[in-house]
Amino acid sequence: MKALLSGNEAIARGAYEGGAIFASAYPGTPSTEILESIAKYQGIRAQWAPNEKVAMETAAGASLAGGRSLVAMKHVGLNVAADPFFSLAYMGVNGGMIVVSADDPGMHSSQNEQDNRWYARAAKIPMLEPADSQEAKDFTRLAFLLSEKYDTPFLLRVTTRISHSVGVVHLQERGEPPIRPYQKDFSHHVLLPGNARRLHPRIEEKLLEMQRDPEIARLHRMIINDTAVGIITAGVAYQYAREVFPNASFLKLALTNPLPLELIRKFAQKVRKIYVIEELDPFLEEQIRALGIEVVGKEVVPLVGELDPGILRQAFGMNGHTQHAPLLSESETRVVPRPPLLCPGCPHTGMFWAFKKLRLTVTGDIGCYTLGALPPLSAMDSCLNMGASVGMAEGMSAVLGEKGKKVVGVIGDSTFIHSGISGLIDIVYNKGANVVVILDNETTAMTGNQEHPGTGKTLLGEPTRRLDLAALCHALGVQHVREINPYDLDEVTATLKEELAHDEPSVIIAKAVCVLKARKPVGAPYTVDMEQCKLCNLCLKLGCAAIERNGDVFSIDPELCVGCNLCAEVCNLNAIHQVDLQPSV
Repeated sequence: MKALLSGNEAIARGAYEGGAIFASAYPGTPSTEILESIAKYQGIRAQWAPNEKVAMETAAGASLAGGRSLVAMKHVGLNVAADPFFSLAYMGVNGGMIVVSADDPGMHSSQNEQDNRWYARAAKIPMLEPADSQEAKDFTRLAFLLSEKYDTPFLLRVTTRISHSVGVVHLQERGEPPIRPYQKDFSHHVLLPGNARRLHPRIEEKLLEMQRDPEIARLHRMIINDTAVGIITAGVAYQYAREVFPNASFLKLALTNPLPLELIRKFAQKVRKIYVIEELDPFLEEQIRALGIEVVGKEVVPLVGELDPGILRQAFGMNGHTQHAPLLSESETRVVPRPPLLCPGCPHTGMFWAFKKLRLTVTGDIGCYTLGALPPLSAMDSCLNMGASVGMAEGMSAVLGEKGKKVVGVIGDSTFIHSGISGLIDIVYNKGANVVVILDNETTAMTGNQEHPGTGKTLLGEPTRRLDLAALCHALGVQHVREINPYDLDEVTATLKEELAHDEPSVIIAKAVCVLKARKPVGAPYTVDMEQCKLCNLCLKLGCAAIERNGDVFSIDPELCVGCNLCAEVCNLNAIHQVDLQPSV
């Protein structure tokens, strides 16, 4: 049977066919749909974790107990999970374990462009890189077997284009391998220094064995055509290179850590000139050069950004341009720019309006509310990583506080649970005096409205205990915890002023459900009375996509307006009011 599946759906199918019984993740584009797709299959316990580290540890526990497990995350999520990831090479597995890292070349939805292939090499964990949906499924299924064979987790590294591109996939029946018996093993499972020292040499031996494994060797593909040009590549870059150089010879790698060194040497002997085509860092290139093989790589292929066939043609001088290695990937497609905005009626809008009105210094975080840093709100000063807003606010206050200036940290509910709690503990413990604003919209909104411990529902939509954020903050030692309605600008502004006056930590929880999750308007739509309007543009400074100005005429799109009332609160002239939806008599 065949099906059209995205790479993420194919990974989920591979986990199902491969006999996985446990899967965990924290949502993050481009990896989110992996767990959402796994959750549709019977026989696999799938669950959202508070963060990637916990997801990695629960999957490791399931593996240790003898069940096949999978953990998925975007590339920066592996930073959070790096501590257990590195040590898992030493502890090994019982049931097969797969770690999926979904990298984001081009930074479509990420704060950096790190290349997670280096994680596999640094952690001494084998890595597979599929080039399409079929391989995504097949490599996932095979990785469970190889994981058990070599007593190590396998890293499955995909990129945005693999995750989200759709291809034909041949489906198979689910395998039902028995749960492997658990045996207590102090020397293997307890990573005291003495045990770890004995385990490290075996890790190096396993990596050498994988280079000679015939089962793994069959995954690589050597295609000999024109021997004047040979291309070594892997993953989605293989698809681009085949399109641009259809007559070239190819060595398409599947297991990219450890590299098949002898196979690379054999290929080098068959072709006259070798190009290494890979996205981001010269990961393959540097290792191949270390073999003494002369190759051309980042002198031509861009070092920064996502590749595509057009970029490769330009880099290789095939579009009439001089051959060069552009620093930034360049697309010939010209698209009218569309600045990202908060959704009309987003409950975060009122908070950022108040931050700007009060001229506050605001450290931000990862989520929809990151858009509050953009014009016209322009009310956020920083965005570093998940959970950083709380600690950064404390650190900035340590310096700016000497000048009498307080710093507000703003963070979403899901992000606070992910990694903001420890920062708040630090503020309380070290006698800080920051205001932390938790934007509680009852979901993980940026990645598509996933559940989290504060929503009261599991991944499957089942009711569970709901984390009480206010009670948690009190338990951490915060004496001033306020819950407010972010649609009431008077309440928002007054509460901020009151909490900023304290010389100890305060938490403000702005509670209002995400308008996309609610799927219903807050109230009746609004309209502009042009007889009252004086063209002051105050309403435009909310950045609401429903409000338009065409010359000297303002209007509010009733299809976009959700009736949140913020524009009416901002208007000083009573020129904005709700539409009367009552039927005329």
